[in-house]
Amino acid sequence: MAPGDGNSALMRPGAIPWPPVLLVLVVVGAVALGRLSPLAWPGMGDSAASLVGLGFGVAGVAILTWAGLTLRRHRTTILPHAGASTLVTDGPYRWRRHPIYIADVFLLLGAAELTRNIWFVILAFAFAALVTVLQIVPEERHLEAKFGDAWRDYATRTRRWI
Repeated sequence: MAPGDGNSALMRPGAIPWPPVLLVLVVVGAVALGRLSPLAWPGMGDSAASLVGLGFGVAGVAILTWAGLTLRRHRTTILPHAGASTLVTDGPYRWRRHPIYIADVFLLLGAAELTRNIWFVILAFAFAALVTVLQIVPEERHLEAKFGDAWRDYATRTRRWI
């Protein structure tokens, strides 16, 4: 299909795998900004705060693993730029439509606490905004074009992010 063709959304959400690209850019950006323009860490630096940060990281890994295994069980792709072969609505997808991107944000927040680098927190918000515009909106267009009423019903009863 040619770009701009009305059926291109049916084939795949896009040509660029934005989430991993953005994730790498955010990590590199946070590390670079932490060195070039460090900001004071607002946290307490105590054990409780460290456990919260570690909890975010562990939750991110757990959600990412659960979502990946759920997609694998349904024999559909985990690649964000590839077309879905199945509408997955169970596992973590029962509660949120995009658990992998939520996991990515949790991983960034966990990295912030572990490294005491506030840039990870700031850029986690940028990641969430950019992944919504560049990936989630086209991905949802793809899913609606491919699965029609089943997608619309799922989207009505299941939240996108939080």
